[in-house]
Amino acid sequence: MAATFNFELVSPERVLFSGAVDAVILPASEGEMTVLAGHAPTMTTLKTGFLMITDTPGNGKRVLVRGGFADINQNGLTVLAERALPAEELTQEILDKEILHAQMVYDATNDPIAKHAAYAAVVQLEDAKVALNY
Repeated sequence: MAATFNFELVSPERVLFSGAVDAVILPASEGEMTVLAGHAPTMTTLKTGFLMITDTPGNGKRVLVRGGFADINQNGLTVLAERALPAEELTQEILDKEILHAQMVYDATNDPIAKHAAYAAVVQLEDAKVALNY
Protein backbone atom coordinates (compact mmCIF):
# COMPACT_ATOMS: atom_id res chain seq x y z
CA MET A 1 0.00 0.00 0.00
CA ALA A 2 1.33 3.41 -0.99
CA ALA A 3 1.84 6.05 1.67
CA THR A 4 -0.76 8.79 1.64
CA PHE A 5 -0.74 12.40 2.79
CA ASN A 6 -3.32 15.08 3.48
CA PHE A 7 -4.29 17.36 0.59
CA GLU A 8 -6.60 20.33 0.49
CA LEU A 9 -7.53 22.32 -2.63
CA VAL A 10 -9.25 25.62 -1.93
CA SER A 11 -10.55 28.27 -4.32
CA PRO A 12 -12.22 31.56 -3.35
CA GLU A 13 -15.61 29.95 -4.02
CA ARG A 14 -15.24 26.60 -2.22
CA VAL A 15 -13.12 23.71 -0.98
CA LEU A 16 -12.75 21.43 -4.00
CA PHE A 17 -10.92 18.56 -2.29
CA SER A 18 -9.94 17.65 1.23
CA GLY A 19 -8.61 14.24 2.18
CA ALA A 20 -5.89 11.64 1.91
CA VAL A 21 -4.17 11.20 -1.46
CA ASP A 22 -1.40 9.10 -3.00
CA ALA A 23 -0.02 11.86 -5.26
CA VAL A 24 -0.74 15.31 -6.67
CA ILE A 25 0.78 16.74 -9.84
CA LEU A 26 0.98 20.53 -9.71
CA PRO A 27 1.31 23.03 -12.59
CA ALA A 28 4.07 24.86 -10.71
CA SER A 29 5.45 28.08 -12.16
CA GLU A 30 8.85 26.43 -12.74
CA GLY A 31 7.34 23.31 -14.32
CA GLU A 32 5.17 20.34 -13.39
CA MET A 33 5.84 18.99 -9.92
CA THR A 34 4.73 15.67 -8.42
CA VAL A 35 4.09 15.65 -4.69
CA LEU A 36 4.23 12.32 -2.81
CA ALA A 37 4.16 11.47 0.88
CA GLY A 38 7.34 12.66 2.59
CA HIS A 39 8.04 15.46 0.08
CA ALA A 40 10.45 18.11 1.29
CA PRO A 41 8.80 21.30 2.58
CA THR A 42 8.30 23.66 -0.35
CA MET A 43 6.23 26.65 -1.40
CA THR A 44 5.62 27.41 -5.05
CA THR A 45 3.39 29.57 -7.17
CA LEU A 46 1.08 27.95 -9.70
CA LYS A 47 0.51 28.75 -13.35
CA THR A 48 -2.56 27.96 -15.41
CA GLY A 49 -2.85 24.24 -16.03
CA PHE A 50 -4.28 20.97 -14.83
CA LEU A 51 -3.67 19.77 -11.30
CA MET A 52 -3.98 15.96 -11.09
CA ILE A 53 -5.12 14.34 -7.84
CA THR A 54 -4.63 10.59 -7.31
CA ASP A 55 -6.57 9.49 -4.25
CA THR A 56 -6.65 5.78 -5.08
CA PRO A 57 -4.37 3.80 -7.42
CA GLY A 58 -5.55 4.18 -11.01
CA ASN A 59 -8.08 6.89 -10.11
CA GLY A 60 -7.15 10.47 -10.95
CA LYS A 61 -9.11 13.70 -10.86
CA ARG A 62 -8.17 16.69 -13.01
CA VAL A 63 -8.79 20.26 -11.91
CA LEU A 64 -7.98 23.29 -14.05
CA VAL A 65 -6.30 25.93 -11.89
CA ARG A 66 -5.46 29.52 -12.80
CA GLY A 67 -2.81 30.86 -10.48
CA GLY A 68 -2.36 30.52 -6.77
CA PHE A 69 0.22 28.80 -4.63
CA ALA A 70 1.02 25.46 -3.05
CA ASP A 71 2.41 24.86 0.42
CA ILE A 72 4.00 21.49 1.13
CA ASN A 73 4.84 20.86 4.78
CA GLN A 74 4.90 18.09 7.39
CA ASN A 75 1.07 18.19 7.56
CA GLY A 76 0.64 17.60 3.81
CA LEU A 77 -0.15 19.82 0.83
CA THR A 78 -2.43 22.84 0.68
CA VAL A 79 -3.23 24.55 -2.62
CA LEU A 80 -4.86 27.97 -2.59
CA ALA A 81 -5.96 28.56 -6.17
CA GLU A 82 -7.02 31.91 -7.59
CA ARG A 83 -9.49 29.97 -9.74
CA ALA A 84 -10.16 26.22 -9.86
CA LEU A 85 -12.62 24.23 -11.96
CA PRO A 86 -12.94 20.42 -11.89
CA ALA A 87 -12.62 18.92 -15.39
CA GLU A 88 -16.16 17.51 -15.21
CA GLU A 89 -17.52 21.07 -14.77
CA LEU A 90 -15.61 22.54 -17.71
CA THR A 91 -17.46 23.39 -20.90
CA GLN A 92 -16.25 24.95 -24.11
CA GLU A 93 -18.11 28.15 -23.16
CA ILE A 94 -16.35 28.36 -19.78
CA LEU A 95 -12.94 27.79 -21.38
CA ASP A 96 -13.67 30.41 -24.05
CA LYS A 97 -14.55 32.93 -21.31
CA GLU A 98 -11.34 32.10 -19.43
CA ILE A 99 -9.32 32.55 -22.64
CA LEU A 100 -11.02 35.89 -23.32
CA HIS A 101 -10.25 37.04 -19.78
CA ALA A 102 -6.58 36.08 -20.14
CA GLN A 103 -6.39 37.85 -23.51
CA MET A 104 -7.90 40.99 -21.96
CA VAL A 105 -5.30 40.90 -19.18
CA TYR A 106 -2.59 40.52 -21.84
CA ASP A 107 -3.93 43.51 -23.81
CA ALA A 108 -4.39 45.70 -20.72
CA THR A 109 -0.85 45.54 -19.34
CA ASN A 110 2.55 46.84 -20.36
CA ASP A 111 4.34 44.93 -17.60
CA PRO A 112 6.45 42.27 -19.37
CA ILE A 113 6.06 39.75 -16.54
CA ALA A 114 2.27 40.12 -16.41
CA LYS A 115 2.10 40.02 -20.22
CA HIS A 116 4.11 36.78 -20.29
CA ALA A 117 1.91 35.20 -17.59
CA ALA A 118 -1.27 36.17 -19.45
CA TYR A 119 0.10 34.81 -22.73
CA ALA A 120 1.09 31.56 -21.01
CA ALA A 121 -2.43 31.32 -19.53
CA VAL A 122 -3.96 31.66 -23.01
CA VAL A 123 -1.70 28.88 -24.32
CA GLN A 124 -2.51 26.59 -21.37
CA LEU A 125 -6.25 27.22 -21.72
CA GLU A 126 -6.10 26.50 -25.46
CA ASP A 127 -4.23 23.28 -24.61
CA ALA A 128 -6.99 22.43 -22.09
CA LYS A 129 -9.58 22.79 -24.85
CA VAL A 130 -7.62 20.34 -26.99
CA ALA A 131 -7.15 17.90 -24.07
CA LEU A 132 -10.91 17.95 -23.43
CA ASN A 133 -11.73 17.63 -27.17
CA TYR A 134 -13.45 21.03 -27.46
